[in-house]
Amino acid sequence: MPGENLTRVEAEERKAIVDVASYDITLDLTTGDETFSSATVVSFTATPGASTFIDAFTRTVRRVTLNGVDLDPATVSDGVRIQLDNLQAENVLEVEADAEYTNSGEGLHRFVDPVDGEVYLYSQFEVPDSRRMYTVFEQPDLKATFRFTVTAPAAWQVVSNSPTPEPQPIEGTDKAIWRFEPTPRISSYITALVAGPYAVTRSELTSRDGRTIPLGVFSRASLSQHMDADYIFEKTRQGFAYFEEKFDYAYPFEKYDQLFVPEFNAGAMENAGAVTFTETYVFRSKVTDAIKERRVVTILHELAHMWFGDLVTMKWWNDLWLNESFAEWASTIATAEATEWTEAWTTFQAMEKSWAYRQDQLPTTHPVVATINDLEDVQVNFDGITYAKGGSVLKQLVAWVGRDAFFAGVAAYFKKHKFQNTELRDLLAELEVTSGRDLSGWSAKWLETAGVNTLRPEISTDENGVITGFAVLQSAPESHPTIRPHRLAIGFYNLSGTKLVRDERFELDIDGERTDVAELVGKRRPDLVLINDDDLAYAKIRLDEASLQTAIAHLSDIENPLARALVWGSVWDSTRDAETSPTDYIRLVLGNIATETESTTMRLTLTQLATTARTYIVPAERAAAIEYIGSTLWELAQLAAPGSDAQFQFVKFFANLASTGDHVAALRGLRDGTVVLEGLPIDTDLAWELLDGLVLNGAATDADIAAELAKDNTANGQQAAARARATVPTSESKLATFTELVDNDKLPNAIVRNTTLGYQHVNDASALAPVVDRYFASLNTIWESRSYHIAETLIDGLYPAPLASQELVDKSRAWLDANPETPALRRLVTENLAGVERALSVQARDAG
Repeated sequence: MPGENLTRVEAEERKAIVDVASYDITLDLTTGDETFSSATVVSFTATPGASTFIDAFTRTVRRVTLNGVDLDPATVSDGVRIQLDNLQAENVLEVEADAEYTNSGEGLHRFVDPVDGEVYLYSQFEVPDSRRMYTVFEQPDLKATFRFTVTAPAAWQVVSNSPTPEPQPIEGTDKAIWRFEPTPRISSYITALVAGPYAVTRSELTSRDGRTIPLGVFSRASLSQHMDADYIFEKTRQGFAYFEEKFDYAYPFEKYDQLFVPEFNAGAMENAGAVTFTETYVFRSKVTDAIKERRVVTILHELAHMWFGDLVTMKWWNDLWLNESFAEWASTIATAEATEWTEAWTTFQAMEKSWAYRQDQLPTTHPVVATINDLEDVQVNFDGITYAKGGSVLKQLVAWVGRDAFFAGVAAYFKKHKFQNTELRDLLAELEVTSGRDLSGWSAKWLETAGVNTLRPEISTDENGVITGFAVLQSAPESHPTIRPHRLAIGFYNLSGTKLVRDERFELDIDGERTDVAELVGKRRPDLVLINDDDLAYAKIRLDEASLQTAIAHLSDIENPLARALVWGSVWDSTRDAETSPTDYIRLVLGNIATETESTTMRLTLTQLATTARTYIVPAERAAAIEYIGSTLWELAQLAAPGSDAQFQFVKFFANLASTGDHVAALRGLRDGTVVLEGLPIDTDLAWELLDGLVLNGAATDADIAAELAKDNTANGQQAAARARATVPTSESKLATFTELVDNDKLPNAIVRNTTLGYQHVNDASALAPVVDRYFASLNTIWESRSYHIAETLIDGLYPAPLASQELVDKSRAWLDANPETPALRRLVTENLAGVERALSVQARDAG
């Protein structure tokens, strides 16, 4: 709609005119199933005589009053913005409107629990969606205080940023009113409202300044028996203690609630004092250790945001990366040092770094400090650069300036800028003071340029194996030729008995295309040389030939899990870059994965294995590769320790890749109990995954899916059933799935997301061929008619990437050539196209 896509120029112009003091927001959540009443009183100063606008997504605007003068709603409001003319030095704006609930996970999301019919609401406002709940100047640098008054069913829990007051019953009704105290000065996107009959467990902790901080953990009533609140509180206390010490600043808000909500689009959201999480973190069935660890990292990520993002907030979204990157880095170091998940940096290398390297090699890559012209630019920049590369670069910055200097600079930054807005240079200024290093050059090369460098060792030895020359070579792609400074370590690993262990470690600065390392000359060449040991630097690494052969033969013997993850990542990178054969990668994985101890490394490697089999192997050999992998995974599952994480993962990925009659028999036997793996109960969620494997092979029907849903008629069950139905491996089914998703705009976000997962789940990609033309014909309609998150899910989730064909490349390019407008939409298509072009390149390497 016109005016929906706020530009940076508009925001700067509005900021020059307006400064906001307070919002007083009154909401009535009892007016119906589609809309709620939203009344807002805004107090703000302005340049006298100036004109501007305020944001308000509404179904109906009933009244607009500016400084006591009633304005005609039909004239000043278009359902997105309200025009404000002839402003005074001091202004009071009153707006009464009806706003709409959503089912897209944006604004105020409304969910009905199929188990008990109860209604649950939660808000999600990042980036621009507080305007869907109340009238607001929707930009991060117009901070204000927010007072919420909420009418809701008396039996509900109602939670916002301020501590929840005692509800005041409305006589003669089953309703009550909650009158919250004003918040501190915060940005609108971190305000929150969560309401419904949530089950709650309460606790408290003592902040470093002596305050008692109330804690709450919330979940839907029908899931509450699975909510392990005591563990959540334990991790929260560990995070509080760690961050309050390292940041030298007490927790800045009055209470800390953590709310696990349905149909959430992201992992979590850092609303001040009222953090929302996806309820997939409420474990109703067995999950991998990788997911357990990810939940802890997410808990600490959001807690870090209470300081970095909520207490101090970026002025505009070009510094979004700093919010998210800092939280990525801080949550990882806190997880590693304050919780039992001591190998969190290994997880970071395996998961975040691989995401960053993948994103940074796309044609749409961008500097960490991205150019953000408007809100659509922000939406597509919640990506691997913003989170993972930024977090990696911050890890490099910590190595560059020193850990103590980094924490000291951050602490000074919080004290200086509390409850204000900042830019990158404000943080760097404090770090320069505490470290004594000039960071302008570092910032220019690391934050203002795109692309990832590749580091390789160049080693020469004499006839006795003594090193006579050692250099680190650095290269950059032609499209992003920046050569960067790196602080990194080099590890020397040697075989000792049955283990490959590190004997020596050397830490140094490198810069330029070649850095000679004189201190290594005269040392005996080890069995394996590992560039970027301990993963300090952000760069792709390559092993020299001798080290590569050692790694392939002894990958499972490397004692250090982070070193193993670096080797796994290096070989995966070289496979994606068509330097290593995908067939060799499959053999490497299947020959070494059984002894991998780190759950996330295993999960990611098996995911990459599936990608290799389905899109990187030449089409003529693909079915054989999938069969080989499926059979081997089933063998590994049977050999794995009973009840182990490895056993569980091997079964899950076996179900995902099953392709033969024998595989079907094993899946069916696991489901009906005629095949038993000791220590592996077939619980609700695993039963769905096994059913997916049967559906994938045409060995289960819609009646089987319906029968499973009858046993699990929950929100999770409905999502799993949607995924299973979309997995049916026929062209007719794929086309029907596509049509349902594109033509039906009533489906909630979680159903849409799970349906696209099933749609993409194919062993024989030819089933997707009839959808290609429909896909490109539908793109503009999807983009123009759906909310951003739904549109993104459809555009990415319906792209027939598994086809990985030249025809798909040609049609993607043709669409891009014919549609030069809408940069954000073009970016989504361009990134999908890049994945197919890379697959074709790797297939060519496989054929060679």
